[in-house]
Amino acid sequence: MKHAFGLLFVGVSLALGLQARCTTLPDACGDNKTQFDVKTLKNQPAPAPPAAGKAQIVFVEEENQWVAPFTNATVRFGMDRAWVGANEGNSYFTIDVAPGTHHLCASWQGTKNLGLAPITAEPGKVYYFAARVNVESKYSVAFDFSPLNDDEGKYRVKAGKLSTSKPKPQD
Repeated sequence: MKHAFGLLFVGVSLALGLQARCTTLPDACGDNKTQFDVKTLKNQPAPAPPAAGKAQIVFVEEENQWVAPFTNATVRFGMDRAWVGANEGNSYFTIDVAPGTHHLCASWQGTKNLGLAPITAEPGKVYYFAARVNVESKYSVAFDFSPLNDDEGKYRVKAGKLSTSKPKPQD
C-alpha cells in the first residue's frame, strides 16, 4: 500500500511540475498571464532615430497569411523580464533602450510558441528583430524569432503597419 501511494505521489508531482514548466516563460519574457490588445496604423512615417545615448530596437511581425479565417496572430515582445508591447499581422513598433546586454523574447500570445535572442546594444544603433508566423498547412504553423539585417528591417517597416498595444485587464 505504501509503495502504491509513493508511486501515485511521484506521478502527481511530475505531472504538476510539467504543467508548471509549460506555463512558465523564460526570464527574458514577462508574465504569461499578460495579454495585449493591438491596433495598427497604415502609412506612418519612418520611426525617429533613437534618443541621444540610447539604442533602438524595432520589433517586426511577419505573417504569410491569416492563422484562422480573418484572424492574425498577436505576438508579444519582451525584454529583460517584462513585456514591452505586441504586434498583430505584418506590423512593427520601436523602443529605445539603454546601451548594454539585453535579453529579448517573442511569444505568440495564447500558444506555446516563443523565441529568444540576446543583444548587446550600442548607443545610436538600430536593431531589427522579426517574429515570423508561417502557416504551412491547415495543421502546421511555424514560428521563428531572429534578427534582421538593416536593409530587410527597413523594408519590413516601410511595408508594414505601425503597431500600438496595451495590456488587457487581468481577471
